[in-house]
Amino acid sequence: MRELPPPAPRTLLHTRQVQCTGWEREDGLFDIEGRMSDVRTLDQDGARGNVPRRAGEPVHLMSLRITVDAQLRIVAAQACSHQVPFDDCTRINDAYERLVGLQIKGGFGKAVKDLFAGEQGCTHLTELLGPMATTAFQTLGPALERRRVARGEPLEDPASRRRLQDSCYGLRAGGHAAVVRWGARDGR
Repeated sequence: MRELPPPAPRTLLHTRQVQCTGWEREDGLFDIEGRMSDVRTLDQDGARGNVPRRAGEPVHLMSLRITVDAQLRIVAAQACSHQVPFDDCTRINDAYERLVGLQIKGGFGKAVKDLFAGEQGCTHLTELLGPMATTAFQTLGPALERRRVARGEPLEDPASRRRLQDSCYGLRAGGHAAVVRWGARDGR
C-alpha cells in the first residue's frame, strides 16, 4: 500500500472526522447517515460568544439522516446537533426537513447550497450532505443490482453504462475496467 511521504515536523491543532453509512431498510427504502466532528487540541474560552470547550472535546458534533427511495429521492430527513459552538446552532436542525423531495442527481449540490445559504442553514450540516450523497450512490448501486439479479434481470440497468463510463479515470472509455465491464475498446 502506498503512503504519503513523511511530513515536516508539525503540531496537531484540529481533527475533523466525517463518517457516512448506508443502510437498506426492511421497507425497501435506504437510510444514509452522516456524522461529523471537529476536535481542537487547545481550550476555547467563551470570550467570542461561543460555548467554552476543553481541548479534545468536540466543538462540532452533528448527525444527519436522509431516507431515500430507489430513485435517490429524499423522502425523510432529520438533523441533530449534539455539540455546537454557539447555543443558537441547534435551532436550525428542523430546516433540514426541507431536503424532502430533492433527488440526489446532477445539480444536487447546488440545490442544497441554495436551500441552506447563509443563515438559512448550518455550514457544517450542509457540507455533510456532499459525502452523504456519494454514500447514497455507493449504497444503492450494489443493492439495486442485487435486487435486479434476484428478479432475473441483467446485473446492470441499460443506463448504467451511460452514467458511469468516463465518470472517472478508472472507468474511462477504453480503460481496463470499461473493456471488462462493457466489452468496448472504442469506448462507445
